[in-house]
This record gives sequence, C-alpha cells and structure tokens, in this order.
Amino acid sequence: MTQPDSPDRQAHPLLDLIISIAIPSVILMKLSGEARLGADGALLLALAFPLGWGLLELVRNRKLNWIALLGLVSVLLTGGIGLLKLDTQWLAIKEAAVPGVLGLAVLISTRTRYPLIRTLLYNPKVLNVARIQEQLEQRGLSEQFETRLQRATLWLSGTFFFSSAMNYGLARWIVVSPAGSEAFNAELGRMTLLSYPMIAIPSTLMMVAIFYFLWRTIHGMTGLRLEDILAHPGHGQRQH
Repeated sequence: MTQPDSPDRQAHPLLDLIISIAIPSVILMKLSGEARLGADGALLLALAFPLGWGLLELVRNRKLNWIALLGLVSVLLTGGIGLLKLDTQWLAIKEAAVPGVLGLAVLISTRTRYPLIRTLLYNPKVLNVARIQEQLEQRGLSEQFETRLQRATLWLSGTFFFSSAMNYGLARWIVVSPAGSEAFNAELGRMTLLSYPMIAIPSTLMMVAIFYFLWRTIHGMTGLRLEDILAHPGHGQRQH
C-alpha cells in the first residue's frame, strides 16, 4: 500500500537543480540569439521553469512557505530587470538583497521567543524535538540549551550574509552587458551556473557544520543517540 503524500513533502534535490538552475541556464546561453528565441523570449522561457516549479511546490504543499515565496519574488525581479532593460547594478543589488533579507530575518529572530533556527533545523520534521526537550528538562539544561541555540542562530545568519556578499560580487563580475541583450542573457546563465559551486555548496557546508554543532550540543546535554535525536517518518503524527 502506498502512503498518502505529506503536504510538506520535499522535492528531489537533483530535480530542483535541473529545473531551477540547469535548464534555465542552458536556455539563456543557447537560445537567446535572434535566430532562435531572441533575448526577451529566452529570458521569459528560462524564468518560467523556476517560477512554475516554485508555484507548483506552493500549491502542492498547500501552505505558504515564506522562503519559497521570496525565491519566486527573486525570479520575478530578475525577469523585470531584463525585460525593462534596467542598469545591471540592480541585478547585483537584487542578488544580494534576497539572502541579505533572510540573514536579517534570522538575526532579528534571535530577539524573539522563536529563533528561526527552529524553523530551519530544530523542528519536528528534522529532529525528535519532544524527546530532546523532555531530556533537557529532566537534566535542568533547558536554559543552557537555549543559549547554544541562539549561538547557532547567529551562525546561521552569517551563512546568509556570506551568500549575499558572494551573490553581489559574482553578479558584478559576470553580468556586465546591457540588460535585455543576448550577451546579458548568456552572462545571466553563466552566473546562475557558477552560483552553485561558488555559493550554494559553501553555504550548504556551513549549514552542515551548524547542524553538526547542534547535534553535538544535543548529544552532550541529553545523552541521546543519533537515531533517537533524528525524527522518524510519522513520529509526530502517531505519538502524542
């Protein structure tokens, strides 16, 4: 028997990369010539893939994901800059603004009762939060753990600020042709491809390091094994 799809199911990462990065980049670099789709036509087609995929994910998950929504806004802004033929410095500003806004949001969340690291890493879909909290309370380490969680949140904001700075530098370095031109599209495609090894992979490694710090903290304070710390499918729905 097949289980019903979870409304929060995640897309396959490889499929995400192909639809959101690889296909748009190839379209921009290979189909922007006047003999093919032209600069505007190729740009619209390239943007349609991440935009359509993002909207599909929002509809399929049946709830608003503010990070996905920010990604959709980013795609629309990129299209607007190209179609309206704005100065390319606006592309660099936009590329820096998206992760910059996320970094600020994470930083501001440290002043609230619910730091965003709870949404991104320390949540019931990733970790067995109920079991962890039970052990922390029994050992009287809840406050100490919250301090460590705040520290991890600060590091998390740093990964977004790193992405912001790198995005700005990469955009200013690669995209130098007038917006709306064939060369602009080709440079945009090249920038999109390079952003993965130069920005996405280092940022992911930083996230892994933060997750490792979180795991070591939880293990040290609770004594729980890795299999007890990680969430298991259906755990949150069937127990409680």
